[in-house]
Amino acid sequence: MAQVEEKKADKPEKAKYELDLEGTLFEWTKDTITVSEIRQLIGWNADQPVVEVDLRTGAETTLAEDAVIELKPGHGFGKKVRFQRG
Repeated sequence: MAQVEEKKADKPEKAKYELDLEGTLFEWTKDTITVSEIRQLIGWNADQPVVEVDLRTGAETTLAEDAVIELKPGHGFGKKVRFQRG
């Protein structure tokens, strides 16, 4: 039984989400993402503002440093947003 548990622990988590970071899609496994995780993922400087863009309305929101964004599943069916530098 220990071997079965080890195999589950070694198996990488399947990506649940695709994030659009300035036109490049990144896979993400967690239900949330922070501003610092977005920066790390795409390689932006720590002082670079992160802007959430609603692709349906074009509205832009600069995210707070401590913002935690809840991701919604469904490629093309959930809230259409992307992130860009401010």
